[in-house]
Amino acid sequence: MLGIKQEALAFDLGNEWNQKKISMLEQKDVIENDILDQISQALKIPVEAFQNFDEEQAVNIIANTFHEGAVANNSGYINCAFNPIDKIVQIHEEKIALYERMLKEKDEMMARLEKLITK
Repeated sequence: MLGIKQEALAFDLGNEWNQKKISMLEQKDVIENDILDQISQALKIPVEAFQNFDEEQAVNIIANTFHEGAVANNSGYINCAFNPIDKIVQIHEEKIALYERMLKEKDEMMARLEKLITK
């Protein structure tokens, strides 16, 4: 319903997760509380939303509440000063920039080590 791919959720949950494990999790009738907590944190959705899930109600909320610049809360929706999608894109761009910086630093360290070894 949120449009999140299994691979993306697995990535957010950590190294021990993969697409197949998420798929198997989706088939379960009962999910352990510690796993629900992990998923809740990754999706930034309260655990209660999973425990009290009603698909028809969720579809209505998404269809009637979410629009450009709106975020759901208990009383309906509030207007945001930012587009949540833009914020997500910004966060991912920051992660990519950090990863690229780390790769550059690793390459520089490897070059220094190679110089030391050849001396």
